[in-house]
Amino acid sequence: MLQRIQTIFMILVALAGAALHFTGLDVDLFGSKYVIASLSLLSFILAVISIFSFKKRPRQIMLNTINMFINALLIGLLMYWLLSLPGGISFPEKGIEPVFPLIGLFCLLMANIYIRRDDRLVKSVDRIR
Repeated sequence: MLQRIQTIFMILVALAGAALHFTGLDVDLFGSKYVIASLSLLSFILAVISIFSFKKRPRQIMLNTINMFINALLIGLLMYWLLSLPGGISFPEKGIEPVFPLIGLFCLLMANIYIRRDDRLVKSVDRIR
């Protein structure tokens, strides 16, 4: 159902993906400015699809797991970008881009915990019938 706590976590993932898409357009990685933007857009799309897959909990868990992998990849790519910039890491000069995939990864982990909890509850009720 859409009024569950995991939906709120997945909405936060979608918002983090959208924010990274717009703030990550200045990240030049491997000669292209669209690597981070396209991965963050993919994360956003997977989060929205996962929100509306509430009737199929195994599919929702699978989509969230794929999205967790994408967010971990984004964290790695953004950290590589930050470390390869000249002058090292100093906060005022560099962006806030790595924070958004961290928020997304945490929220996806929490959403999967609550989806599994709901799945166990539904299976236990079906066992009683």
